[in-house]
Amino acid sequence: MSIWGKIIGGAAGFALHGPLGALLGAAAGHAIDKMRGGRTDELPGDAMATVDGTDPRAATKQVAFTIAVIALGAKMAKVDGLVTRDEVDAFKQVFRVPDAEMENVGRVFDQARHSPLGFEAYARQIAAMFRRQRTVLEELLDGLFHIAKADGRVTDDEIAYLKDVAGIFGFSETDFGRIRASHLGPDAADPYNVLGVTRETTDIAIKAAYRKLVRENHPDRLIAKGVPKEFVDVATEKLAAINAAYDKVAKERNLR
Repeated sequence: MSIWGKIIGGAAGFALHGPLGALLGAAAGHAIDKMRGGRTDELPGDAMATVDGTDPRAATKQVAFTIAVIALGAKMAKVDGLVTRDEVDAFKQVFRVPDAEMENVGRVFDQARHSPLGFEAYARQIAAMFRRQRTVLEELLDGLFHIAKADGRVTDDEIAYLKDVAGIFGFSETDFGRIRASHLGPDAADPYNVLGVTRETTDIAIKAAYRKLVRENHPDRLIAKGVPKEFVDVATEKLAAINAAYDKVAKERNLR
């Protein structure tokens, strides 16, 4: 079964607690945020059904990742004072949400939008779950950038919000600059920023930075780390931006 069918229909079976579990429980009409010890990363092995045959721990992380994108996207939709359905529709366009599951996504989105909790609570929980997997947290930021662009513009307030989330995730200002640049498109973005290097960086170091980014952002690698396969389009698009940036730098420097 697709993860979208599990988000609401199978919610009672997921061992997800804390702010994200409470949000999912409220949307599903179930109290599913009870967890021994109150630890974000403590997941009983047999507490939930699997998603597409993955083991319980991996499935729980996939659901947490998905709920976090929706919740943080909902909070971001409020920062400029105008909430539209474009943000929810972005999930259907980018994250392969079947028409039959859009109501479930919208339900979680609305619950998060009206929740008295600030975005920090959701960001801190997901940061703790993936604290040793920065590439997954970066993929989540990529998803939020896609939502920010859903209405055709990204406001200064949205950029400030994304920078705050990135800070909670442990990314530096330089890291955030690179992530932000990768979403401006190869024609508008400085290709050196996309690669996380400068014009003073040596050719050898540029090649190494490029290979590292390709490895870390390969869709198969991200799925293995806990990113749901429904989100691979985001990773594929980012990888294309990284390749385009390197091609531009390589042409400029005559790199082979």
